[in-house]
Amino acid sequence: MRDDTVIHALDTLLDRTVVPGYSRIGFQLRARSWRRNDPPADGLLGRTAMVTGANSGIGKAVATRLAALGASTVLAVRDLDRGERARREIRAAVTAADIRLVHCDVAEPDSIDACAQTLRDELPTLDILVHNAGVLPAERTENSAGHELTLATHILGPLRLIDRLTPLLTAAGDARTVFVASGGMYTQPLPADDPEYQEGPYRGATAYARTKRMQVAFTPLLDQLLADHGASVHSMHPGWVDTPGIATALPRFGSALRPVLRTPDQGADTAVWLAATRQLPMAGHFWHDRQIRDEHYVRYTRYPEEQLLALWDYCLTAAGVTVAHSPREN
Repeated sequence: MRDDTVIHALDTLLDRTVVPGYSRIGFQLRARSWRRNDPPADGLLGRTAMVTGANSGIGKAVATRLAALGASTVLAVRDLDRGERARREIRAAVTAADIRLVHCDVAEPDSIDACAQTLRDELPTLDILVHNAGVLPAERTENSAGHELTLATHILGPLRLIDRLTPLLTAAGDARTVFVASGGMYTQPLPADDPEYQEGPYRGATAYARTKRMQVAFTPLLDQLLADHGASVHSMHPGWVDTPGIATALPRFGSALRPVLRTPDQGADTAVWLAATRQLPMAGHFWHDRQIRDEHYVRYTRYPEEQLLALWDYCLTAAGVTVAHSPREN
């Protein structure tokens, strides 16, 4: 009990001090107490998993580890050439891995619908769905439907994809959906009055953090909708990870912190654990390093429920999702 108290105190200190907690330092210190809770080596045999944005970085690391645990793994990618390279590299790392490739631009409704139709035609079930695809544009950009690109990629696309894949998730019986969010969301309130980022000067990092805040805020609402289908929903943040996206979109940040940035495999750990651990994690929560975390550390990011539900309704409509009931009725 004493050791558990010390570990909990250290974990909390790391989380609140941010820099050590989000870096590889925090990961290495916390991981010492995890090993007894690691998923078994063959824990995903007979399961099927899908990872969006799986051709590099955290997404590729998640896909590699899910395949290593025995899952038949679908790489959902926007660039098929890069996806094919990732598939070859995963197969080289995981002998006899069952890896398939499917085109899916999660910012584009037609691409999502085509991807979902392909999977419904080819797969009997989908046990794990990891929403990892992300963008951080330098300028405000819209998808073909007229929605701001980070909103379309991080929120509208995943909502639409889940809706179109619900039959496969239902058939799995105990499917798990995981959002790879970001600790950057702690800096932003819910953009309830301006979800499309039409007001004020546009900053890609702000747009990214705002939509990551939305992913976390929507997690319990989406979990409530999918509960009747036997599926659970979780969100997590990976810490600060050395990925191609960080190097391209935030070069100063990446350069300054490179000595302590996590590897993609370290960043992938909690997403893989949520997907594969035998004991079902508490659903509808926000996780970091295998622990549920507070969603707010400053007062200005908190929001009333009516703001959240109004934004939820807007996003469901914009994503082309029609649900039989709203969470507010339960």
